[in-house]
Amino acid sequence: MATNLPRTNIASGSPFEPLRGYSRAVEVGDALYISGTTAMNAQGDVVAPGDAYLQTKHILSSIKSIITSRNFQMSDVVRTRLFVTNIARWDDYARAHREVFEHVRPASSLVQVVKLVDPRLVVEIEVEALRGATDISSVTVSF
Repeated sequence: MATNLPRTNIASGSPFEPLRGYSRAVEVGDALYISGTTAMNAQGDVVAPGDAYLQTKHILSSIKSIITSRNFQMSDVVRTRLFVTNIARWDDYARAHREVFEHVRPASSLVQVVKLVDPRLVVEIEVEALRGATDISSVTVSF
């Protein structure tokens, strides 16, 4: 029998959210799902146009703000998805991601896409977090 979990839709004030009918993030119980986030500031300007590393850093900073505002920690992040416009710049995306998640090491995907909503954007990131998932251990599985 399913239990009703409390759900909170989180808005950022972006004009795109009501236009497309989505939330910046959705919190359900101890899970937090953050929508694709790009390097746009509060005024709607693209931050660091075309710069893979700086855009990734900016996005991860925005994501951290969402996470901490909901009483989660960055160490609660269990999955990231990076959608990039140029996979050849993977090391720039990876460096910024590693600087934040080196010790957390969430499950992660890096996928090239044709384009994002603005041609100056080069990366979009989605995140999933589980509150309390901070006791980290690692194992190696051969396959």
